[in-house]
Formats: sequence, C-alpha cells, structure tokens
Amino acid sequence: MPKYISTEELYSFYLKAKQQICTDTRKLEPGSVFFALKGGNFNANEFAQKAIDAGCSLAVVDEEKYVTDTKIVLVADVLKALQALATHHRRQFTIPFLAITGSNGKTTNKELINAVLSKKFKTLATIGNLNNHIGVPLTLLNIKAEHEFAIIEMGANHQGEINELCDITEPDFGLITNIGKAHLEGFGGEEGIKKGKSELYKYIKTKNGKVFVNGDDEVLYDLAFKNDKITYGCKKLYDVIGKDCTTSETVSLKFTTRYGEKDFNKLSVINTQIVGSYNFINCLAAACVANYFKVEDELIKEALENYLPNMNRSQLVKTGRNTILLDAYNANPNSMSAAIENFANYRSDKKLLLLGDMFELGEYSHDEHQKIVNLLQEKNLSNVVLVGDEFFKLDNPFKKFKTTQECLTYLKDLNVSDNTILIKGSRGMKMEVLQEVL
Repeated sequence: MPKYISTEELYSFYLKAKQQICTDTRKLEPGSVFFALKGGNFNANEFAQKAIDAGCSLAVVDEEKYVTDTKIVLVADVLKALQALATHHRRQFTIPFLAITGSNGKTTNKELINAVLSKKFKTLATIGNLNNHIGVPLTLLNIKAEHEFAIIEMGANHQGEINELCDITEPDFGLITNIGKAHLEGFGGEEGIKKGKSELYKYIKTKNGKVFVNGDDEVLYDLAFKNDKITYGCKKLYDVIGKDCTTSETVSLKFTTRYGEKDFNKLSVINTQIVGSYNFINCLAAACVANYFKVEDELIKEALENYLPNMNRSQLVKTGRNTILLDAYNANPNSMSAAIENFANYRSDKKLLLLGDMFELGEYSHDEHQKIVNLLQEKNLSNVVLVGDEFFKLDNPFKKFKTTQECLTYLKDLNVSDNTILIKGSRGMKMEVLQEVL
C-alpha cells in the first residue's frame, strides 16, 4: 500500500514554501510546491523531477512510479489534494468570504466590488477569471495573514459545479449577478442554468450566511426567497436603492439606502468610466456590498469613479479616428442582446457593429444567433458586420465573414473613421484584434 501524504503534512510544506504554488513547469518559482495536475493532453507527473531539479521545494504526484526523489510526495489525486489544501487554508481565516457567480458580469462585479471594498479592507480577489475547479483553489491559496476580505469568482458550465466550488471555498456571503443563456449546452437549457447557478443560494443558506440580491430581478428574488437577503434595485424600498442617471457613453448613477435620503435631487451623481447601461446594476451591486460592510458613501463614489475597465470588458476606447465600445471578452445571448439594445440608444450619426459568434450553445446555437439577427433588424441597425461560422450560416442582409482575420482585412481596406463602434463576441473569436485597424 503506497504511503500518501496528508493534507496537514502538505500544509506545513506549503507554509514553509512561503505559500508559493505552481502547476506549470514553464513558470516555476524556486522554493515553491509543484502540483502535477493532469489534463486532456498532458500528465504533469512526468515533469515532477524536472520541477525539483529546477528548485521547487516539493512536488506532488498521484502516480507512484514518479516518486523518484525524497522531495516528491504521493497523493491519491493531485487535483483533489490541491482543493483540500485550499479548503484547509481557507479555514484558518475568519474574514468574510464573498462568492460571486452568474451568467453575465461575474468578473465586472468582482472587480467593482473589489474596488469599493479596497477602500476600507485589505482584500484578496480572484485574479482575471481564475474561477474554475483549479483557479478557485489557487486563488484561496493566495490568501495571506494581512487579508481582511476575500472575493471569490465562481464560473460554471454544468450543474453541480457551483456546489463543488462552494464546498472548496465555504463562502459566508454570495451574489448571483443574473441568470441568462450562458453555457446552454452544458447546463441542458435555461432551467438547468437556473438550477446550477442557484446552488450558491442553497449553499449559503446551509451556512446561515447572507446573499446580495437584485430585487428587481424576479428570477433571482424568487430563488433567494428562503435566504437571508441584502437587497438592491430601483423599483422598491430595498436596502440600497439606485437611480440610473446615465446620459453619455459611460454609466452614471445615484444611490441611497432604506433609511437614507429619499430625495435623489439631494444626492451627488457617481460618474463612472464603464460603458453600457447594463452595467448600472453592477455598479449598484458594488455599492450595496460596500454599504453593508460600512464603507462610507464618499469612498464608494470615489472607487466607482476611478475604476477603469480592462481585459476587453466594457471599455471605452478612443483611437483618434473612432470611438470603440469594446466588450469582446465573452458573449452569450443575454449579454449580446443587452449590448445591442444599449448601442441602439447611442447618440451617434455613424454607428458600426462588429459582432462575433457566441460559443457553447449546442443545439440552441442556430436559433440564438438568428434571434440576434432579428434584434439587429428590429432596432434598424444596418451598418453591421457578423463574424464566425454560426452567423455565416444564417440568411441575413448583413456583411458577414467566417473568420475574424477576414473581417480584419475587410476593415483595413475600408478605412473606417468618425464612427462609434461596438465590438462584441465570444472569447474564442478574438474580436478585440479588430481594434488595430480602427
């Protein structure tokens, strides 16, 4: 019977390694603990000795034949060992843990909430979108003694995944941004998405924790019916009540509280640098979370106004020739529709839409792409370029290309100027490259 290292023993090595973890031999840090994860096309057990030779203090494998050094230790499953280590580390802290999930806006909400909470707390937040079964434990293992708040983003493309991530993270607070048509294929339709995302509410209920809920979203409010809720929205007397004051390209808002000033004329406007009217509710969510944790109103305002979108999300880019609304990090039917609706209301004499395929829709793909085409026509948007195999298959009046590269060549020859341009598409389409010729 092989001798497996325990989580507690592994934890002592992790602490001695100054909490340095690595999973890629191309990015090794001397002294770190190397976890030999497996993927569809690789088995990192094979690189354990290389990791030790390169200066790692320990390598963790799950195949006994690769234990070729006293610094290589054996576990039953490397991924599960990494997750168990992360949970063990999380349990050393009594700080608030807020988990964020949803079909759209997870990362934007996480970044906005991090911005406002950072005004009062030393926060740790998920880097980029490391929000899956590997990214979440790696994020947790980055928590240091000085941290006072943890914000953990959770992504999912099938039922049960949010529950698994909650078991690893053990959050006491939760926020679901919305429930839409992302990953329809993996979840098995809209009802499957609703069931999968709401796993966060159910988990928080078992912990007697609290959830932040958009009260104007009937689906979310109904799903959180049995939860202890902190609410935000515009239509009722919520814990935090907002007003959309947007009159330009970027979101502006005001907010008050259940017990605060009710005359919005007496409240100051928060002018953000984030585009898209659909981001109003994300800004209000951040204000709600910050207010609950007693961040002062003026600091919330300062944080929201200074927040600069990045990573091709809700960015306003002025190129000298054109104004670009860049929202090309990802796309699904809900976020695509919201972006089009928002863009249709823009005041601009010359508009151009560059839209790429939406991925992971499975059998729903044809119909959902057709609905986008129908929406474009309904909104009388004519200057449209569609990119990708799914859009290309459809019979529609718009210019279309199979690849982003073909579209890039077309735009280069077109020499576009003085346009307001929306760029939107799924990550795999890499629509952001179109900026270089605009």
